Amino acid sequence: MTADILCLGEPILEFNQQPDGNYLPGHGGDTSNCAIAAARQGASVGYVTHVGADTFGNSFMDLWANEGVDVTNVTRVSDAHTGVYFVTHGSEGHEFSYFRAGSASSRMGAGDLPVKALQQSKILHVSGISQAISETAADAVFEAMKIVKAAGGQVSYDTNLRLKLWPLERARAVTHAAMAQCDIALPGLEDAQQLTGLEDPDAIADFYLNLSAKVVALTLGAEGTLVATPDARKHVRGRKVDAIDATAAGDTFDGAFLARLVSGDDPFQAARYANAAAALSTQGYGAVAPMPRKKEVEAFMAVSRA
Repeated sequence: MTADILCLGEPILEFNQQPDGNYLPGHGGDTSNCAIAAARQGASVGYVTHVGADTFGNSFMDLWANEGVDVTNVTRVSDAHTGVYFVTHGSEGHEFSYFRAGSASSRMGAGDLPVKALQQSKILHVSGISQAISETAADAVFEAMKIVKAAGGQVSYDTNLRLKLWPLERARAVTHAAMAQCDIALPGLEDAQQLTGLEDPDAIADFYLNLSAKVVALTLGAEGTLVATPDARKHVRGRKVDAIDATAAGDTFDGAFLARLVSGDDPFQAARYANAAAALSTQGYGAVAPMPRKKEVEAFMAVSRA
């Protein structure tokens, strides 16, 4: 299978706190979430990663197979574990606690990349987390971007800033360097404010356009998305819902947005669709379970105005 969209990064098993205090097991990891969200919209998607030869790794392999995500380029590692994280919920939102040091994914390096698959993909999606988990993983992302760009493909990058993984100054240096090679920039407002030192959404969009992006989709939470290209920009308003858990709303946006771009939508159309998908993804607990499929998104858009 030649996937139109290839996602590269770290899958990580999730334990999400429920109202009764117990933890519901599930699946997470930003680029894995993106891959599943894109596949649920009908896109051809593959994943590039390392996972442990353990029970949690088996669980991910089953998940991707069930979701139609190609696993040809997933490597099983016998001497490293699959990462784990916990999500707790409080009055100020959700909080993450990670147990990922030394994970199989963090051991990925530039020499492990599936060059042919990267050359044949239309879009490579990576993130700040893909690079923050280790120096070798950061190098692998840069090399993957280089391979895709040389073959005529596009690179999508979500900043997904996690200061528990690396200090802000290193995050700035690495993500700015990566954004200078990307075509589709997918930052979140809070992350972008910390990384750029800018507050105004339009100024942030200009910052990433000036680095090299052809499309910037700056997500603004419930307020929607500011979409900017070198020639036009528009605030695409969000869809109003009563959110239960926003754990993977941004990843759902990314996957839906890329799926619609691959299908032929312009960035503004893609953002309207992705806003709806992201809103629906907040209607249940966990990263993957609440992610909507194409029919659900289309039905929601038909009855909900943005």
